[in-house]
Amino acid sequence: MKGCAPFIASLAALILSTAASGQTAPSEIDSHIAAAKTAAGQDYRATFVNLCFPNPLPGGPRGAAGLLTPRPAPDRGIWYASPYKVFDNFYWLGTRQHSSWALKTSAGLIIIDTNFAWATQPEILDGLTKLGLSPADIKYVVISHAHGDHDQGAATLQSRFGAKVVMGAPDWEDTLKRAPDVAGGVPKRDVVVGPEGTKLTLGDTTIDIVFTPGHSPGTLSYVFPVKDHGKTVMVAYSGGTLTGAFGTNGARFDEYIASQKRIAKAAADAGASVLISNHSEYDNAYTKARLVDVKREVGEDNPFIVGADGVQRYFTVMTECAAASKLRNGAH
Repeated sequence: MKGCAPFIASLAALILSTAASGQTAPSEIDSHIAAAKTAAGQDYRATFVNLCFPNPLPGGPRGAAGLLTPRPAPDRGIWYASPYKVFDNFYWLGTRQHSSWALKTSAGLIIIDTNFAWATQPEILDGLTKLGLSPADIKYVVISHAHGDHDQGAATLQSRFGAKVVMGAPDWEDTLKRAPDVAGGVPKRDVVVGPEGTKLTLGDTTIDIVFTPGHSPGTLSYVFPVKDHGKTVMVAYSGGTLTGAFGTNGARFDEYIASQKRIAKAAADAGASVLISNHSEYDNAYTKARLVDVKREVGEDNPFIVGADGVQRYFTVMTECAAASKLRNGAH
C-alpha cells in the first residue's frame, strides 16, 4: 500500500487539476474528492489517499480469515515501537502500523484496541511495565472493531487479568463464531454495546462509546477526557476507517457516512481537540508520540492536539471520501 501512495497521490492531484481547469464542470465524484482533499490538508493525507482512492488490501480485506490464522510474528525491525506517554494519563502502546492505547483512571487501566496477538506481550504488557504501569491494573479492554489487527490480544488480557472486554453487539456475534484455535484465542462474551451506545465509567473517567457501524457491523468510536499538564482535553477516537470492502452495497456506505456524522457531532458537542485512530498512518501517532517530549517553543502545543476544527476536518475526509467511493462504485 505504501509503495502505491505516491502514484495514488499523483493521480488525485491530476484529477483535481483537471476538474479545476475549467474545461468541463467537475463531476459529483470530483466535488466530493476536492472537499475531502481540502479538509485533509497536510494533516490527514494518508487518510485521504487510502479512503478516496482505495486499492485492494494485501492479503484481502482487514478482518479476513487470513488475519485470524496463527502465524509467527514478522521481523521485529519492521513493526516494533517503544511505548510512549502522550498525555498525563494516556499512553501509546502501538506498533509502527497499528495502535493500542492505555487510559489511566483513578480505579485502574482501560486498554483501547489490542493489535495482533504477537504484539500483546512486547507492546502492551512489556510496554505498560516500561512506562511504570502494571498490567494487573487492566480493568477493561475496549475493542473498536472485531478485525484481527485490533482485537487479537483481547482474550489474553481477559484470561490473564480478569479484564472485561467491551465490543459492539454485531462484532461480538462474529467473534464468538471463530474457531477456538484462532490467533489470540476467543474472548468470552462480556460487555455488549448496542446501537444506542453507552457510557463506560471507571473511577474518575467516563468514556462516551458511540455506535458507528460501517467499517464492521459493530464498530465503536469514543469521546473521552485526558489530562495535558493537568488541563482536561477531550479526545475523539475514530473506530474504523476503510470502505474498500463495501463494493456496490449502497446501504453500507450510507450507514458508514451516518456513523461518521454521529461521532463528529459527539466530538463537537464535547469540544474534542484531539483526534486518535487505531492506525498510525491516519493520525500519525507513531511520529507524534516521539515528539511529545521534544522541547516546545512558545505557542506550540502537544502534537496530538489538532484543535476542534482539526478533529472535524478528519471526519469530513471520511464522509466525503465515502460519498465519492459510493458514486464511483455505482452503489445503490
